[in-house]
Amino acid sequence: MMRTTPKIQGSGASQSLAREFPRQTWTVALLLVLIRVARYCINSSNFKCYNSSLYSRFCGQSVQNLPHRSTVSRFHTTMTVTKRPNFLIIVADDLGFSDTKPYGSEIETPVLDRLSKDGIRLTNFHTAQACSPTRSMLFSGTDNHIAGLGQMAEAAHMKRRVTGKDPSYVGKPGYEGYLNWKVAALPEILSDAGYLTIMSGKWHLGMTPDVSPSARGFKKSFGFLPGCGNHFNYEPQFDQTEDTMLLTSDGFWMENEKKIDRKKDLPDDFYSTNFFTEKFIDILANRTEAEKQQPFFSYLAYTAPHWPMQAPEEVIEKYRGKYDKGPDRLRLDRLEQLKKLGLVPSDIEAAPPVGFESDVKWDDLTDHERAISARKMEVYAAMVDLLDQNIGRVIDALEASGELDNTFILFMSDNGAEGSTLEAAPLLSSFKTLGELIAAYYNNSLENIGKHDSYVWYGSRWACAATAPSRGFKGWSTEGGIRCPCVVRFPPLRTTPNAISHSFTTVMDILPTVLELAQVQHPGASFRGRSVVIPRGKSWVNHLASPSENPTVHEDENHIHGWELFGNRAIRKGNWKAVLLARQGGDSWELYNVEEDPAEQHDLAKSRPEILEEMLVHWATYVAETGLVEDAF
Repeated sequence: MMRTTPKIQGSGASQSLAREFPRQTWTVALLLVLIRVARYCINSSNFKCYNSSLYSRFCGQSVQNLPHRSTVSRFHTTMTVTKRPNFLIIVADDLGFSDTKPYGSEIETPVLDRLSKDGIRLTNFHTAQACSPTRSMLFSGTDNHIAGLGQMAEAAHMKRRVTGKDPSYVGKPGYEGYLNWKVAALPEILSDAGYLTIMSGKWHLGMTPDVSPSARGFKKSFGFLPGCGNHFNYEPQFDQTEDTMLLTSDGFWMENEKKIDRKKDLPDDFYSTNFFTEKFIDILANRTEAEKQQPFFSYLAYTAPHWPMQAPEEVIEKYRGKYDKGPDRLRLDRLEQLKKLGLVPSDIEAAPPVGFESDVKWDDLTDHERAISARKMEVYAAMVDLLDQNIGRVIDALEASGELDNTFILFMSDNGAEGSTLEAAPLLSSFKTLGELIAAYYNNSLENIGKHDSYVWYGSRWACAATAPSRGFKGWSTEGGIRCPCVVRFPPLRTTPNAISHSFTTVMDILPTVLELAQVQHPGASFRGRSVVIPRGKSWVNHLASPSENPTVHEDENHIHGWELFGNRAIRKGNWKAVLLARQGGDSWELYNVEEDPAEQHDLAKSRPEILEEMLVHWATYVAETGLVEDAF
């Protein structure tokens, strides 16, 4: 049954309220608030006001030197003395850039659409190329090669199984395969500063209790530790001699510090998105009275729409027949909507599809092949639809508790859409490939796709439809792999309704943004008796609150940012970006002006060798700063 979209109040009410009060009343009230803020900043033992931020405008100054009333009024609701802001970070898994309505999708996502209209959409938000590296950057505020996920733990495990020895990077700093102790994790910092920290869903930052959510600062958590799993909690009775690789999750579920038996402790009607939401809402609802007085930092990390493509039949039915024209038609439709919404330039030159299926034409497929492919996309759409429905349940809960408008909400994807074809992944068992194993234990017939005992992914053509106009998809260091949707809603920042930001931002910026709004200072180089690194990200607060005065987050002309995973590399300075796609067989660097050519179609390496030379100097610096191992693939 369809939900009604929750009504989300904007900040217009506070503006009309201001007009009803006499100027003298506001002046007296303002003075009292400022005095309380100043005293609180000086006397608080729980946290420090953030220097070089909007809070430094109010904290650490004498009352007579506080800003003019017009400056204060813009941020007056962020100066809550009795309770600091709450935070809700929602992460979708492998969601494409245009997979939701705020970004031009045909998939029904009314809740996210309402959040975007009450908040701001980021069009130039960047992550790492894959799941766990992005999550390490989110919680550390620094590069994944520093935070412990220089390479994904699964990659080392698979290479060890195939070759019989560890890859060269194993044991090196930054390649631990879990969120390491060189970083002060965001929930750790906020927990020490008086926040109640809660989490539900995918962790993917450590597979053992000593590096689980509860070990890294979450007071209350229900965590699924691996990178993916069956959305219905179904696993066949595999032969113990088989190499089941990514198909099993026994022993990797935890509630707080306790391991959960998925066969006994998960409900019969389990579906990942619904269940993670229910756990999240239960944690909020069952807070003690003392906990309700605390601000909370929450993390809701879904495993959808990551493969396997699975969803309840009644939701899939909504999308029956919608994708019969194929991925190329969808790509063009999505691109047209992105242009209409002002999210990409109207004259943009879109990148052509890439990947294993890039040369496959829809009309050249048989009727059955087209039906199979369209069915996979129908299931994918249902998974995204259910994400939105469940986010709506969380919004409803926050609204019912009166906490919605004091909660900073951020919704994002962890990387570009997944376009890899995994059938050929090698196994060390009686089955030589993952595709053979799946064919033996699952039913991927047309009628069964999407059900609990199916196991499919949708392939590169559908992924390229979701990442257009960008080039590539998950795993690539081109924009299709790292440029992701991000929606922010927080009424106290007074963001213009339905706002759009085209400023370059990264997932590393989330930590400093949250800390600034929480009025908590990063601990610096030492935390809980250990040495930690300083975040590389920058706060968005000034940009979100006043984009006309602060049009960029980073110094666009001078800011340098790097990426590397599976050998695919990129370095960016301002509008220039150099790319090396070693995983795709590339052996030389490409050069693009991503302001003029965001789809990275016109390689300028030969015509602008002096720029490429400069970029490679920056790459060498990035490697040295992060400890990156260049052959870690």
